[in-house]
Amino acid sequence: MCSIICPYMRIKPESIILSKPAIFFTLLFWFLLHFQIQNLHAENPGSVANLIGDQDAVLVADHQGRIIVSKNADKKLIPASTLKILTSLVAIHYLGQDYRFTTEFYLDNDSNLKIKGYGDPLLTSEILEEISKALGSRLEAEHKKIKDIVLDDSYFKQPITIPGISPSSQPYDAPNGALCANFNTVYFKRLENGKYVSAEEQTPLLPFALRKVKKLKMAMGRIVFSHKESENTLYFGHLFKYFLEKQGIKSNGSIRLERVNKDDKLVFKYMSGFSIKEIISKLLEHSNNFMANQLLIAAGAKLYGSPGTLDKGVLAAKNYAENILNLKNLCIVEGSGISRQNRISAKSLYKTIEAFIPYHNLMQKKEREFYKTGTLKDINTRVGYIKSNKGEVYTFVIMINTPGKTTEVIMDMLLKIL
Repeated sequence: MCSIICPYMRIKPESIILSKPAIFFTLLFWFLLHFQIQNLHAENPGSVANLIGDQDAVLVADHQGRIIVSKNADKKLIPASTLKILTSLVAIHYLGQDYRFTTEFYLDNDSNLKIKGYGDPLLTSEILEEISKALGSRLEAEHKKIKDIVLDDSYFKQPITIPGISPSSQPYDAPNGALCANFNTVYFKRLENGKYVSAEEQTPLLPFALRKVKKLKMAMGRIVFSHKESENTLYFGHLFKYFLEKQGIKSNGSIRLERVNKDDKLVFKYMSGFSIKEIISKLLEHSNNFMANQLLIAAGAKLYGSPGTLDKGVLAAKNYAENILNLKNLCIVEGSGISRQNRISAKSLYKTIEAFIPYHNLMQKKEREFYKTGTLKDINTRVGYIKSNKGEVYTFVIMINTPGKTTEVIMDMLLKIL
């Protein structure tokens, strides 16, 4: 005879007297009950696949590359902004992780200041003010007054049309170019007295921009400078003229487009303070479409020669995907993921994420997860890495192309499992 302690019922041991066969079956019963209760608190990896519909996909691998969850992994779906991971790898491969964009400043024989751009995506107001200070110290006294400001945006062929971009005033629809300021956008607001001012302290609301602002008749918002009449490049010239004048350098001529020629004298060469890795960190943090395609076009120009075009950038991406990642079954039409024509499978995205592991710290981080999301209408995607409590790294790809669904429930389940 023996007494048994029941872990789930408050029963005194001395009150239960059992035979040996009864002891065996009683222990087995409590073991199975304990197992079922434990599983109420922990899902298993296979249950994730139950949440994946016909237009969705999932792939999860452990720290040794073993696939633990996979459904529809070969189905080509819309990646949305998770495509930016591939674009980032393309830029790192062809430009180099330590590459820095340059912008050149020349003087011609008529005292015209010529500026040639090479696609720097981070020529913001703060940077242009720094450049104007540095340029002012390099100009000789007789050049403190210049004639025309001449802009050379020929390193990228214009206009560049990105599939998926519409002619809206939203920042994600900003056009690309070799010489652009503030992502080709201006943020404004209207005061109570009806006057329009810049909504960003570092950026003035210039007359060149004010004309577009007034046409919108909005109390607050952004305007985007398009390729129409080269206004995206001309805005750079007007903004740079403003910062030059703050440094006492006057321009009494026009702002126009023309190429630099061999007789022009290079007086200053600005090298970006941001490496490609640092640019990618900002790109992924803000999921900036403009920056993504600037990198893609610049990579294409590096590989196939200038002028940079979207076609060359796409060819560079496909070349990298096929020859470095050994990916054959993807369709890429631009580098930001804004186009619904982009198609890639979860398996191909997984290989991309695997290649990005050395740079995972450039991604957004939330507790145990490093990730990149993608969102379009009825499209939700998420890729990245989850660190387990043991420090092991799991790689995941979730692609939801079913209207009305998101990745949230799946991610909650994965985080519990892993």
